Amino acid sequence: MIILGIESSCDETAAAVLEVRGARALLVSNVCASQVSIHAKTGGVVPEVAARNHVGSILAVITKAYSKRKPAHSAGRPDYIAVTVGPGLVTSVSVGVACARALSVLWNIPIVAVNHIEGHLYSNWLPPVGGISNFKFQISNIEFPALVLIASGGHTELILMRDHGKYKKVGQTLDDAVGEAFDKVAKILGLGYPGGPAISRHAESGDSQRFDFPRALLNDSTRIFDFSFSGLKTSVLYCVRELNAQEIFSKEIIPDLCASFQRAAVDVLVAKTSRAAQLYRVKSVLLGGGVVANAELRSRMQTDLEREAPQCVLHIPALAFCTDNAAMIAMAGYFHAQKNDFTPLQKLDVKGGWEL
Repeated sequence: MIILGIESSCDETAAAVLEVRGARALLVSNVCASQVSIHAKTGGVVPEVAARNHVGSILAVITKAYSKRKPAHSAGRPDYIAVTVGPGLVTSVSVGVACARALSVLWNIPIVAVNHIEGHLYSNWLPPVGGISNFKFQISNIEFPALVLIASGGHTELILMRDHGKYKKVGQTLDDAVGEAFDKVAKILGLGYPGGPAISRHAESGDSQRFDFPRALLNDSTRIFDFSFSGLKTSVLYCVRELNAQEIFSKEIIPDLCASFQRAAVDVLVAKTSRAAQLYRVKSVLLGGGVVANAELRSRMQTDLEREAPQCVLHIPALAFCTDNAAMIAMAGYFHAQKNDFTPLQKLDVKGGWEL
């Protein structure tokens, strides 16, 4: 089975070719054209600019992804196309959907409409970087029920997964996503875009105990698994203003601000994930989304679950699959195709606010 995955939900134009034989998979290619340098100039993604760059890149990206096939691997056209149809920036998603629709007609093959969040979830089933050749990778047999933490620039959610395709959202952010908070705090501190990697780098040399930033909803019994990061972001802003008013703000203080902010955000993510894992007695905990690339989050989650929920096995995607990519969309599409869950062309449409 050969799957062409297409992803264009925000500012990454991506395509991947995944081939599955039995229970073994080969990631033939995973190509991404990043727009980070473009949006860094404005400190964030401008939807119109992102869509325009998708239009200019998508055919070249798909061609490059599909040209990586070798005779020993896949041959001819793919068996189907898996494409992100939402959630995301409507203008960006539309580019990928339009391209998938055209290729579906050209090749006369079916399409799987994939939820972007589901893609991040299925990044946990992808082969590790460096282990993508000769069909040596066996698709993981992750045990259910599983708890999934999605932490990205646009989403922060806790999802209970009882089986493939069976999801229940048990927690979500009430305002900013955690990745958005990272970006905004980085902007406050003048660290540029994207904010997550910049804050993480500075935090390595900082004192995480120097500033006591809030952990919103951490002990709220009515919102036990929900998140809120707006107040945390605002607290950093007020702290910087106060430091400036006292004329003691300097570059030397930035690592401490980053470390303290990062510690507060990670504290909430880890604590709520651990509590949910215990309450729902899950066998597996899965992470997904760009913020999952954060080293402190990965380390702290492992340590906390070993202590508080030792019955769980923690699954973390390779760094290359945390940020938006098409390999995860192809893998999600594979599991849908197993159930013949295809989308007729007349029903294929963009779903900008699609809930999983």
